Amino acid sequence: MITSPSLGRHAQRALRCQCRHNAAQKRGLAAPASGSFQYQTGDSKGIKFASRDLAGPTTTLGLVSRAGTRYQPAPGLAEGLERFAFRTTDRRSTLRITREIELLGAEQFAEHTRESLVIGAKFLRDDLPYFVELLAEVATQTQYPGYLFHEEIEPLMEISKKKYLADTTAMAVNSAHALAYHRGLGVPVAPNSNVPLNKYADSESIEAFSREAYSKANLAIVANGAEHGELSKWVNEFFGNADVPQGTAFKSEQSKYRGGEERIAHGSAKNSVVIAFPGSSSFTGGFYKPEIAVLSTLLGGQTSIKWSPGFSLLSKATAAFPTANIHTRSAIYSDAGLLYVLITGSANDVAGAAGEAAKAIRSVAEGKIDKELLSKAKALAKFKELEHGQNIKAGIELTGAGLVQQGKPYQLDESAKAIDSVTEAQVKKTAKELLDYKASVASVGDLHVLPFAEELGLKV
Repeated sequence: MITSPSLGRHAQRALRCQCRHNAAQKRGLAAPASGSFQYQTGDSKGIKFASRDLAGPTTTLGLVSRAGTRYQPAPGLAEGLERFAFRTTDRRSTLRITREIELLGAEQFAEHTRESLVIGAKFLRDDLPYFVELLAEVATQTQYPGYLFHEEIEPLMEISKKKYLADTTAMAVNSAHALAYHRGLGVPVAPNSNVPLNKYADSESIEAFSREAYSKANLAIVANGAEHGELSKWVNEFFGNADVPQGTAFKSEQSKYRGGEERIAHGSAKNSVVIAFPGSSSFTGGFYKPEIAVLSTLLGGQTSIKWSPGFSLLSKATAAFPTANIHTRSAIYSDAGLLYVLITGSANDVAGAAGEAAKAIRSVAEGKIDKELLSKAKALAKFKELEHGQNIKAGIELTGAGLVQQGKPYQLDESAKAIDSVTEAQVKKTAKELLDYKASVASVGDLHVLPFAEELGLKV
């Protein structure tokens, strides 16, 4: 008979062995997640595609077109094309497409950014052939009837416009882009003019835009969670046999930073101020600056650790303004970027926080950077870059845009290594150069309280 103390010792020993066994199993399962984010690329009859075979039972597939607002010839065309996605084609009705996706337990999505239109779906891995075929059908056989535009698409675009005009944050960010780059990257993501949408956008103009947007020169197919050979096989079969025109690549002038100030009165209780400077292009672009990512986390704003105010300069500088939310972002594009500080909240706190933000930017430009602080900023910038790589939809957009515009995918492993090599001297030099440019300052809200750029000590 086993005594109680002996039983206890045996149980503890068994538990320790089991824990070691479980830990070994967990490490084994976690190993693939710590691997590469590299994409494999290919070309099938002029259609560029890329994939990475992430472990798991699901796949995310996207068609990425160089058809964002930067490239639209008239307002509203990018959004209109987005809203026509997954509607009636020559072979399937909208109802049939919806029912088939539901029966497969899948999800579809469509969205546009400043540079890209992304349409795609998330589904079980075995359903890859169906969704490659569906995307080929959407790109080449979608119907654009006038009644559908007037009855469904146009009202949705009007709602989008009203939603935008009620959002002070979106207005401030778009205003800063317009100040920085005027046309091209400065075109707002959502139509915001009082000019009626149907002056520029209708079913005929959207259909004409689609013929170029869905041409070989302007699109790429990207998959996460698909074996490369399988994707190549189905892209070759469905896109190779589809009537995809060669087309002409959309052109846009090289982005040139300008700067300035815009103040927009708004009755919302949520006031917004954006202070922006020229930033970095994407990794696949020709103007990539990894030090901008480090500078973004160094300025920071919101803490990444619960119960801690955070280490960043702006989280400390704005602690006295409790209703103010402050974030620093690095918006990356194919040939330029925008580094901006976004401050939202009550008018008085936003005004106070904006003053502290301007002081923090000047202190970095003057070289007042603590080495330990810089080390933390680099670590956080690298983490955010790699975390971004795990965001499947973000990876699809960046990789597709890289393939279409520069002929190479966005390899996050490489950009993370570039961030790792950033030096203190590079960050100080970049920060100093920022103040040589005019700032782009956008204020939306109570203009009686919100400060002018000159009052913040910024050159516009």
